[in-house]
Amino acid sequence: MNLFVEMLKAVLFGVVEGITEWLPISSTGHMILLDEFVQLQMSDAFKTMFNVVIQLGAILAVVVLYFPKLWPFRRGEKGLMSWLRMDTVNLWIKVVVAILPSAIVGIPFDDWMDAHLHNAPVVAAMLVIYGVAFILIERGQNPRRRAHIQSVELIDMRMALMIGLFQVLSLVPGTSRSGATILGGVLMGCSRAAASEFSFFLAIPTMAGASLIKVLKFGLSFTGAELLILLVGCVTAFVVSIVAIKTFIGYVKKHSFTAFGWYRIALGALVAVYFLLK
Repeated sequence: MNLFVEMLKAVLFGVVEGITEWLPISSTGHMILLDEFVQLQMSDAFKTMFNVVIQLGAILAVVVLYFPKLWPFRRGEKGLMSWLRMDTVNLWIKVVVAILPSAIVGIPFDDWMDAHLHNAPVVAAMLVIYGVAFILIERGQNPRRRAHIQSVELIDMRMALMIGLFQVLSLVPGTSRSGATILGGVLMGCSRAAASEFSFFLAIPTMAGASLIKVLKFGLSFTGAELLILLVGCVTAFVVSIVAIKTFIGYVKKHSFTAFGWYRIALGALVAVYFLLK
């Protein structure tokens, strides 16, 4: 095994993860395609774990970019209620409420879904189905009507739970976690930017939990090469995610999700054709 070559592959996987995790285009679909052409010379167990755990780098990007909004403590204050920022505490409570449905379904069925749903036909179908959904929803939006939820602070507990139920859909590979939650938020009356930001915040505990499960299943006995490759993938995903998140938020403030819908349909067709001809 050429370690330098494997590190370059890890960089490529990190770039793809950092871009596709935050856009509603399915990181899983892109990872499956990438793995067909660029394969890490590692065990299947390590590669399965690697594809999930490099998301930790992407998560860190959200924490860094939104730290002032996510950090619930004030400096130099005395007394429980004075050093807690209650608006931030309420935001985290809504995040916890929103991740409960996917945790309840995802944790006990993780192995079953990996075995039965993590395949090209399922991914291709979900890419196309949700691509069509994005286009239809955007066409049904009244361009003169302003969404009544313009910031994540205005999302209430009921709406958070409803968005969380949409996140359950993303347990099916190819759906896109960000795509499902953003779609749910828009349907609930959120602006595209508010739905996207809330989706980013949901990713922190959701992806951290998924990464922890994969690491525990793989075990903590990493070789030096495995640990290095994992770190390279995480760092790359972090750096690329910073750029991707900033660009995406700027884009959705001025544009619809229609382009992502068409992209999903094209990618789904490509995945289907490739694996049919293979």
